[in-house]
Amino acid sequence: MNHNDSIGCTVNECKHHCKDDNFCTLNKIEVVKHDCAEKTLECTDCGSFKIL
Repeated sequence: MNHNDSIGCTVNECKHHCKDDNFCTLNKIEVVKHDCAEKTLECTDCGSFKIL
C-alpha cells in the first residue's frame, strides 16, 4: 500500500492507515480543534480520521 512519507500515523483503526508501516495513505490531512481556542495537544485531532 502506498503511503505518504510526510504523515506518520500509528492509528491502526483508521481507514487511511498504511497496513505495512506507521504512515498515512492520504496526500494531506485536516487538523481540527475542539474549542474555539486550542490550549493543549488534546484540543486538536486529525479531522481526516475514518473508522475502518
